Amino acid sequence: MIETSSIERLKSSIDIVDVIGTYLELKKSGANYKANCPFHGEKTPSFVVSPQKQIFHCFGCGIGGDAIKFVMEYEKLSYPEAIEKLASSYNIPLSYTKGVDNSSNDRRILELMQHFYRNNLAKNSAALDYLEKRGVAKRTIEHFGIGYVGSSSDVINYLKQNQIPLPKALEVGILAQGERGDYYARLIERVTFPIYNTAGAIVGFGGRTLSNHPAKYINSPQTKLFNKSRLLYGYYLAKNSIYKEKKIIVTEGYLDVIMLHQAGFESAVATLGTALTSEHLPLLKKGEPKVVVAYDGDSAGIAAALKAAKMLSSSGFEGSVVLFPQGMDPADIVANKEFTKLQKLLSSGTDLALFVLEQISKNYDLKNPHQKEQAVNEAKQFLNTLSPIAQEAYILDASRIFALPSAYFTSKKRVLTAPKQTEINKDPAWEAILKTLLEKPELIDELLDIVDFPIAKSYEMALRNLASGNLDDPILRGIAINDKIPVLTKEEFEAQILRELEIFYKAKLRELMQNSSLDYKRKSYLIRKIKTDILPRIKRGELVVYESDFTI
Repeated sequence: MIETSSIERLKSSIDIVDVIGTYLELKKSGANYKANCPFHGEKTPSFVVSPQKQIFHCFGCGIGGDAIKFVMEYEKLSYPEAIEKLASSYNIPLSYTKGVDNSSNDRRILELMQHFYRNNLAKNSAALDYLEKRGVAKRTIEHFGIGYVGSSSDVINYLKQNQIPLPKALEVGILAQGERGDYYARLIERVTFPIYNTAGAIVGFGGRTLSNHPAKYINSPQTKLFNKSRLLYGYYLAKNSIYKEKKIIVTEGYLDVIMLHQAGFESAVATLGTALTSEHLPLLKKGEPKVVVAYDGDSAGIAAALKAAKMLSSSGFEGSVVLFPQGMDPADIVANKEFTKLQKLLSSGTDLALFVLEQISKNYDLKNPHQKEQAVNEAKQFLNTLSPIAQEAYILDASRIFALPSAYFTSKKRVLTAPKQTEINKDPAWEAILKTLLEKPELIDELLDIVDFPIAKSYEMALRNLASGNLDDPILRGIAINDKIPVLTKEEFEAQILRELEIFYKAKLRELMQNSSLDYKRKSYLIRKIKTDILPRIKRGELVVYESDFTI
């Protein structure tokens, strides 16, 4: 774990304009810089970077934060990964809470072995012939860093020559250990595929046998760097296309990814010898892409696609399922240069939830009443895992597929909820008040001694966040970075609060006069208090303290 002091040292050493300027073309605009937002399409720049406050904010989509947050969002990295990337870029050392961090040493070993594997490929005609027969171009071999491992003794000798302790190579998954304690290389006589994390750091390898080994493909074992259930092969190379195209193609193997990229489908990734699981979902959600599940059309592929489609639909993903026919996989189609066919297949998949319903119907004999009842029950169970609005949409499909009235698929428990209101009514007065409080936090206590949060109307939550120190509120961030919002003097601030108090109590007076359910005596008391006490004092310039009597 990275020490807090290291993170603070990094933050104080980097400049947000310099960091974001390496990704975007920034143009000076007053005290700030502007650019087109990289996180949503726009023609007029609404993305603002403040060198004074060391924050960025997009007035179009609301995203914002510091330099670390920008790198996280742009590079699709976790918080620690973004810190390590920035530290590496600016040559700033990091300290870790558990003593010396060994991950850099582990990666050095993996990088060393990757160099060894790549050099081996050029010397091995069998491996080169295999790749050529599969249609893999030389530029693609370079792009994906494909290599080759020969004998176990070659690997062990190379480790010894480079003074890498064998136990350490065992720890990072290069070696395995026999029952007698002897070491041997894991990926012998295999074409190798380096596996990277989302930050582009090598974490393990996959290998495809060129011998008659029963395991055609194997991966590195689980290590502290490598967890195959949370990784997607090719993601690091695909992520920019995924974010740009808002689409991710999930396939079953290394060569599918490699050949799809070679054909121009650069948003392709693959699971690592395991089915798509819930642990993959956070990675799949990055950039909110549509997910295209592109699997073989055999029984195993259909079963895996059905499982994936159920999980993705239930988790709110949008996307489709594509099944490759006649035993052909994406790699075969690209190798045969059937690019038009591939494009048509990938763009004409079956909607995820619709695929699930259709497959459920195919798994039963719907002419048999008992089996049809089982199929309908399974379809209902699936529909109940969807959001209420999605259920409403797919009930009609279920009705058509199973040839039954839609009432058979309606759940009594479904409740439609209105979407949350996220936009606020602009109020220049409260924006100026909040901007002043951000610049002069000593005034916050003075304000809260006089008013209660509801007085801020649309800005109530922003005021609450400001009072609690949560300055990452998007409304507050937008106000802080907006040069056009003035910072008031203390006199201007108090005058504006007086105006807001007058507006607030006049509105309360109207509310009271229209309230027919309030007790007559209490209603008369409150109206008289506002008319004869509070409003006259405000007009005299007195900052009247808010009273709980008016919470009606």
